[in-house]
Amino acid sequence: MNLNQINVIDLSTVLAGPSVGTFLAELGAKVTKIEHPKLPDVTRSWKQESEASTNTTSAYFSSINYKKSYLKLDLSDEKDHQEFIDKIKTADVLISNFKKGDDVKLNITDTALRKVNPKLIIAKITGFGLESDRVAYDLILQAESGFMSINGEKNAGPLKMPVALIDVLAAHQLKEAILLALLHRHTEGEAKTVHVSLYDAAVCSLTNQASNYLMTKNSPERLGNLHPNIAPYGEIFKTKNDKQITFAIGSDRHFIDLCTTLKLEIMDDPHFATNQLRVQNREKLETLIQQKVKHLNSEHLMNQLHHLNVPCALIKNINEVLDSNMSQYLIRSEIIDGEPTSRITSIGFNWTD
Repeated sequence: MNLNQINVIDLSTVLAGPSVGTFLAELGAKVTKIEHPKLPDVTRSWKQESEASTNTTSAYFSSINYKKSYLKLDLSDEKDHQEFIDKIKTADVLISNFKKGDDVKLNITDTALRKVNPKLIIAKITGFGLESDRVAYDLILQAESGFMSINGEKNAGPLKMPVALIDVLAAHQLKEAILLALLHRHTEGEAKTVHVSLYDAAVCSLTNQASNYLMTKNSPERLGNLHPNIAPYGEIFKTKNDKQITFAIGSDRHFIDLCTTLKLEIMDDPHFATNQLRVQNREKLETLIQQKVKHLNSEHLMNQLHHLNVPCALIKNINEVLDSNMSQYLIRSEIIDGEPTSRITSIGFNWTD
């Protein structure tokens, strides 16, 4: 798939909207990111201590702004506004994440834009919906959508995820909506406005945790790495060579093969006969598994379990992941404002003939 005939205007800032622009750019679209001359995308200033203060980009900004051209326009200025309108005339998609009322103030409402370009697909991201004027960052949505209440260790307090995951989830929703809108325009000749709120994207992503509550009325609680429906799943074990590993034992077959590999003779123990019983007795099961794992070398154990298709993993640091051969083809580099930048691709799928 190639979108090289698609022209995208990206008015969005921070993470969710810009990552959608990057996704379309990676698919071949021409993407122009428009920033205010004096108030550019705030993430340009979100720098770690090790980053040069004089650079006009940051690692954060670079992560979700790739293969774009950049244009500085103040939409409240008459001349700049007209330049923006001229670009809208030939655009296919407009991405924005304005606060409520900003489109009216800047005279870029759907109605105004469609008078200029009836074929324009308008894609919007908001925090809590089109009628809300609340300012929303990922942390706020993690808090308000329940994610923080179920993330963290059992006896600790609420914990945010270390990635702006709600932004990422909302971006994926908007990507899908834009692609469907492009298809609809191609088949029906009609342009649509598509909208995603961070709140809706977050709640829609509660998936099994939502059903656990909706069907049992038991509100999910923090379990750390543990899974509320499966065991062993998420417990961390230390090997003889001081590596940390974890298992995701999702079936009886997996459990039997794990126990056989560990020479753990508990397959006939009534405490562990079914997954539901293993969940009920997970602490005892964890102790038994650790007693075996601590005598085994991680590489040898991983090889045995991989051969049996038992889901298992070494717990790796980010540097181990990004320095590995498996990840190299996912890294994208580019010069922005004269500075070398790197990020992970926004495309996780491949095409086959």
